[in-house]
Amino acid sequence: MQPTHTAQPSVHLPQAENFLLWPPCLQSYGYRIVDQLFATRTIAKGSHPKPFPRAKEVEVDYAIDYAPRNLNRFMDINNVAGLLVMHRGSIILERYGLGLQPQDRWSTMSTVKSMTAMLVGAAIQDGSIASIDDPVTHYIPALKGCSYDVVTIRHLLTMSSGIAWVEDYTDKQSDVNQYSKSLADKVPGGVLQLLRACPRAHLPGTVWHYNTGDTYLLGAVLSAATNRTLADYMSERIWQPCGMEFDGFYTLESDDGQEIGGSRAGMTLRDIGRFAQFVIDQGVVDGKRILPDGWVDQACRPAFVIPQDLLSSHRSALGLNAYGYSWWLRDDKAMLAMGHSGQRIFIDRDAQLAVIQLAVYPEPRYASENEPDRDRELNALINAIAREVGAGHVG
Repeated sequence: MQPTHTAQPSVHLPQAENFLLWPPCLQSYGYRIVDQLFATRTIAKGSHPKPFPRAKEVEVDYAIDYAPRNLNRFMDINNVAGLLVMHRGSIILERYGLGLQPQDRWSTMSTVKSMTAMLVGAAIQDGSIASIDDPVTHYIPALKGCSYDVVTIRHLLTMSSGIAWVEDYTDKQSDVNQYSKSLADKVPGGVLQLLRACPRAHLPGTVWHYNTGDTYLLGAVLSAATNRTLADYMSERIWQPCGMEFDGFYTLESDDGQEIGGSRAGMTLRDIGRFAQFVIDQGVVDGKRILPDGWVDQACRPAFVIPQDLLSSHRSALGLNAYGYSWWLRDDKAMLAMGHSGQRIFIDRDAQLAVIQLAVYPEPRYASENEPDRDRELNALINAIAREVGAGHVG
């Protein structure tokens, strides 16, 4: 067969539809180039980014089963690309690994669910949404006549829509992987079509069931309610007021389509830290209230206790036992945003402490028999940091 063109250098990119199934070598590369694999929309930073205050660096040592660990060992064990610790509004630790640089945007995975949920509070504050008990179909009429017909914004926030959705990352035919393939194929309206076809398993508001599709709809509700793209609304209400240092992005369901409010956005480590500080500050920036008074408290109030049979090893290792407005909750009042493959945002508002981890946890098919318990390592590190800064009640 005769060649049809002269050989030229080109770049191979990982197969986007297998985003949730990649081996670690592709994860550590692909998580920083999401905007080359999917359609995206920029979350624009403002013209005057705010400097992040820095304080004395914290020194951290901890132990697992009496085996001593230091920070360097933690970075290697947990396959960490980025680690940021903030206390009382200042950075006290910032580390990068796996080639990640401060200006690089890493995939948020599902930690963006917690961020998108905070935007609901902003929409209530500015009057775009009257109540979280509004029906979803009030904002997305295309859902009338399907299982989402009686679902409210509150149900989306608390993962209690009652929709039969399979969130199995290892099964290529599961709902979440069909959703992922639709994003990779950039099918206009593809996610909404997938959600319309899902049957109902429970009455809305009665059973907690994790569903990435629900947070997609939450983003679509915000776009319809505010008459803004989700990226523009995030930029106007949070990104620019908080003085983010870099542009972020939301992944889109298709070219110039709806943002994916529940997964695979792209943000830098420090800007994720600024978002965490926004939560610690109760949604007030430079004296201006962006979230309703008490909204963060509401978001951290358990809506559902997570059944023990649904508490996976990583959830148990971090002490998670309840779910609020798209935030995972612990008995000690700490809150976490949790993302696939090791993305974690830990916030203790009382201690004004935040720990952000960007990482690569191998997919189950690539995990060896000698895999460490990475979230147990993270929890031990968080506890050690809390002791160092005088927040010893964190457990």
